[in-house]
Amino acid sequence: MKLNNLTPAEGSTHTRRRIGRGTGSGLGGTSTRGNKGAKSRSGYKRKIGFEGGQMPLQRRIPKAGFKNINHKEYFAVNLSVLQKIAEEKNLTKIGIAELKEAGLTNGKHLVKVLGNGELKAKLEVEANAFSKTAEEAIKAVGGNATII
Repeated sequence: MKLNNLTPAEGSTHTRRRIGRGTGSGLGGTSTRGNKGAKSRSGYKRKIGFEGGQMPLQRRIPKAGFKNINHKEYFAVNLSVLQKIAEEKNLTKIGIAELKEAGLTNGKHLVKVLGNGELKAKLEVEANAFSKTAEEAIKAVGGNATII
């Protein structure tokens, strides 16, 4: 081994140019940033959505609509579905637990009974809300509609 045979270990040297280390390096002066403008200054950080001074997309597009923070979303169950469950499982009382067993809800949703379909069985129905027609149809058959 001689001094002229020595080489640095693999991966220990870098080929990256050292920027801003004087004019003699060829990369001094503006240090590859160009002349003037926000990008040439220290501390520059591009804002999200910045389009070079053009009006950004999120400001060009009109704002529309209204989102009510107090809105409650109900899972709808029709009377025809209640009739079908009552016939299949021979039930007289249907609540959220029975609807969960039938695979109609996961138990976390608010349930609203709607008046679509025909109800023949006398049922006690428990739900979070009822439409007027559904409540009337349940009571007309002799059942009971209870709000939880």
